Amino acid sequence: MQHQITKRQPLLDETGRITEAGYATGLVMDYDRNAIKGGKTRIKEWDYYLVTDGKAGLALTIADNSYMGLASISFLDFEDRWETTKSPMKLMPMGKTGFPASSDAGDVEISGKGYRISFQNDGEKRVLSFHMERFRADSPITGEIVLETPRKGGAGKQQAGREKTGEKADSMVIVTPFPAKRTAFYYNQKINCMPASGFVEIYGRKHIFSPESAFGCLDWGRGVWTYQNTWYWGSASGLYGGVPFGFNLGYGFGDTSAASENMLFYDGQAHKLSQVRFHIPKDARGHEAYMEPWKFTSDDGRFEMDFVPVLDRFASTDLKVLCSIQHQVFGRFSGKAVLDDGRVLEVKDFFGFAEKVFNKW
Repeated sequence: MQHQITKRQPLLDETGRITEAGYATGLVMDYDRNAIKGGKTRIKEWDYYLVTDGKAGLALTIADNSYMGLASISFLDFEDRWETTKSPMKLMPMGKTGFPASSDAGDVEISGKGYRISFQNDGEKRVLSFHMERFRADSPITGEIVLETPRKGGAGKQQAGREKTGEKADSMVIVTPFPAKRTAFYYNQKINCMPASGFVEIYGRKHIFSPESAFGCLDWGRGVWTYQNTWYWGSASGLYGGVPFGFNLGYGFGDTSAASENMLFYDGQAHKLSQVRFHIPKDARGHEAYMEPWKFTSDDGRFEMDFVPVLDRFASTDLKVLCSIQHQVFGRFSGKAVLDDGRVLEVKDFFGFAEKVFNKW
């Protein structure tokens, strides 16, 4: 079942339960932090941006998880195959970070000793600026990235009989309940294929991102989570024959019987997929071998891919009560993706990532 939410309405009712589960292609549900009944310390809000061009990558996170705030910067070098992530934390922000209620516009910033991250969004473009001292080997990192709002017909030419419309591109939006707690929910938007320009400076060298080859994605999350979860997420953005193309894949937590978050994006138009599974290889001891080739299969046959890893951004924090084990694996997808009208896109070495994350939080 793939139930689409089309009516604008509040996300939560007067009891703090979601009003409708399913997917949408825009933020049709109105999020109000004050309507949450699931416990003030269980609220989790974050904005995560990833920018890649196949040679390098930058990930920025600002999070307010009520009892713990987070400012994270990752720089990834896919050619020399190294990465550095630094994530200073803050105690008990409890919503004071001040996230906007919508991803459409609004600013958020976090800073502390030796670091600052700022996301500014005027509704047309997003300016991501950041600086952190002693980021890698006592060297700082600094930079600024501008992400343009993707549009339907973004190839700038007629596509399948349709002229460029100027409308904002579709995105993946999903409302997911948790069976174990009726006031728990996850409201999530993923925006793919945002043309990126700007720079990252590290070790006194600048890496320049150009919109001809660099694209950003946004993971916008608001919700009340249960204590222990595992999720699988995959994403890619780029050009296919000169046309903006990308996809979002995911599963693993909550009740997704109303809809999955699997979706293709072609020239700004969403194409809904059913269920997609990540097949992570295992070694002789039965442990995941993340740097061996993966496979992706779908129950509707519309997403069948091989995935060859390049770099595993691995992070592990185990404080027993709190735990996070992350494998975000970057690499290249090859295979087929089928659009709603039956067109088959034969993909070869399309750069993206797939991850498995376990949290006790």
